[in-house]
Amino acid sequence: MKRRQYRINTIATGIVLAMLLGYGIYTFRAPIIHTAGRYLSESVIRQSELLYLPGMLYQEEGRHSLENWVAGEAVKITSFGAFAEKYTVSETDVEDAATYEMILRQQANDENAVDENGKLINGEDNSQQTIHSGVVPIDTSVEKMRDFTYLLSNFYTVDSTTMIREDELRGEELLAKNMKINMETGGPKILIYHTHSQEMFADSVPGDPSTSIVGVGDYLTTLLNDTYHIPTIHHTGVYDLIDGKLDRSKAYDMAKPDIQRILEENPSIEVVIDLHRDGVGENTHLVTEVNGKQTAQIMFFNGLSKTRANGEIDYLANPYIQENLAFSLQMQVAAYEKYPGFARRIYLRGYRYNMHFMPKSLLVEAGAQTNTVEEMKNAMEILAELLNGVLIG
Repeated sequence: MKRRQYRINTIATGIVLAMLLGYGIYTFRAPIIHTAGRYLSESVIRQSELLYLPGMLYQEEGRHSLENWVAGEAVKITSFGAFAEKYTVSETDVEDAATYEMILRQQANDENAVDENGKLINGEDNSQQTIHSGVVPIDTSVEKMRDFTYLLSNFYTVDSTTMIREDELRGEELLAKNMKINMETGGPKILIYHTHSQEMFADSVPGDPSTSIVGVGDYLTTLLNDTYHIPTIHHTGVYDLIDGKLDRSKAYDMAKPDIQRILEENPSIEVVIDLHRDGVGENTHLVTEVNGKQTAQIMFFNGLSKTRANGEIDYLANPYIQENLAFSLQMQVAAYEKYPGFARRIYLRGYRYNMHFMPKSLLVEAGAQTNTVEEMKNAMEILAELLNGVLIG
């Protein structure tokens, strides 16, 4: 009975998409042909898998379905973008409690893993993502930003577990979105917090939070308040310690109620920034020179609430994905134009990362464990200046 239904589904899907292809050919509309062809290919793969290889739908960790295999091979031969193949996601079609827990773990551990002492376990050498020497700026003209291939190739790293379509990444539209905040009303405008508060640096002092990512957040908060006069509050809640031990497995979920409460108590807040530091190989130093000072590089990070394996993750929905993308791209362009070499490519990943709280939500990976605290603070000076430029103008 199930196989008959799969055959019916396949036939019905083929008929509908054939009609779309025919219409596209008749009207010479290439986008319709492209989109219909893509969905037809995906549907054929999926239905064939269900019909002939049902045992592949539920795999042990580390094994892939036919659809994922094809997607992986496509990634290898794609001619644009820098696709980072770092993670494996087990496929599941069931939105049950176990699946939800798996999603939360994947979301929490997608950054480079650390042990209970905060030491990097499997750090990736991300030096190839540092694509600017600081001499030749990237062309950010409107004409270039309309080109999806150019935009993806020069501004983004797309994780191999996710994907982004041309209709989701229209550079001209993202840059045209109004990211300005209303400074005429009272109350705080920016909230800074840390999902991973225990992140440290090369010369951090154990037990001294002023030398951790929290201390760096304090400095950014001071700059925004005192130098740029943008009312900013800094939340220092801890979400990556459980029973006194480092545990990131539920950090995003644990942070959620506190962030929601802060936003409810402070309705004037328009910007939410989750400030992190990245993890890299011990021989990698993410640093550039700005105004004669050694400065840690930063990377903006966006969650798309979908993966290749799971598709749209409805229970991690984010109605503000386009606004999130606009915010990070406008920050990236501002950095490219004024401080080439300061910002690494924007990283696109599959989950949500609590970026659904506000349209203007930003996840920043500033430096890494190999940077010094001074290099991090120098980076906050540039980040504060860029935030002021994008949010105030």
